[in-house]
Amino acid sequence: MSPPSPQTLLRHAKVPAFLVTNLVNIRYLTGTDVSAGAVLVTPRRLLFFVDPRYREVAANSASSCTVCDLRDLKRMLARIPLCGCEAESVTLAQKQRWKSQFRPTKFLPKSGVLEYFRRSKNSKELKLFRTAQKITQEILRRVPAALRGPVSERELAWKLHAWARELRADQQMAFDPIVAFGMHTSRPHHHPTTRTLKKGDIVQVDTGARVGGYCADQSRVFFTGTKTPAEERALAAVEEAKHAAERLVRTGASTHELDRAARAVLQKHGMEDAFAHSLGHGVGLEIHEGVTLSQLRPEEHLLSQEIVTIEPGVYFPGKFGIRLEDEVVVSGD
Repeated sequence: MSPPSPQTLLRHAKVPAFLVTNLVNIRYLTGTDVSAGAVLVTPRRLLFFVDPRYREVAANSASSCTVCDLRDLKRMLARIPLCGCEAESVTLAQKQRWKSQFRPTKFLPKSGVLEYFRRSKNSKELKLFRTAQKITQEILRRVPAALRGPVSERELAWKLHAWARELRADQQMAFDPIVAFGMHTSRPHHHPTTRTLKKGDIVQVDTGARVGGYCADQSRVFFTGTKTPAEERALAAVEEAKHAAERLVRTGASTHELDRAARAVLQKHGMEDAFAHSLGHGVGLEIHEGVTLSQLRPEEHLLSQEIVTIEPGVYFPGKFGIRLEDEVVVSGD
């Protein structure tokens, strides 16, 4: 959804004012990337406090805010006896500094306020995401050709970065690509090494472009030789689990329901214990945001126009692993 009005945000947070210091949330509210700053939400307006480095950029891009000098934040807060703040972002040390720096204001930590509004994307956000999604699909389409010649995990990861920029994605990718060859595929978050590709290797690639700040996240597995019977069985099980969960994605769907559906398929194939992570997560301005599709986390229900990943995988240490992942935009009932 579009960023909430000041009144809507304060009603949701149940505070008379709210201080935003998380840089991603500042980007969401203002459309401006800064390395330092704050947004003070008051009943009538958003006050965007920046230092002189960002004054011109903020004035041009943050049309919904009143741009202020960061040095004036103390004076503005002095008028506010009670102010909410971001529980996930404000450290204990920071809160102690604020206690002395911004007297007499009392700060009340609130959890997940802006993160809730960020879950459901508006049409502009979805357009940026779909562009990132298409670029990521094209990047993955190019991988098989790169596997025909000598290449290391690290060299292939560099190619993914280069292709993203060639295709006019943001300079920074959504995350550092995961590229794993052979036995390294049994490590879900493997860091690319200098290991070179060998004939018959299974190859796992997990990558995502970023466009206008919005992330994509996809995983594919490639085979450079004939699949072994074990690889065939694992691939079939993961594909079936992925499709079972994707069919259930809809507005109001339970995060636990989706996770159960995928695990039931893997259990049928005798591979549930090889599934070493959650089924998926929300995606947006951050590669992991919003919900987590796992029965180990509190149950939540999907919102319309939320973006989630579906990424079942099975991993056999010292042998191989297979993960398949796509993003799904939640729609319908």
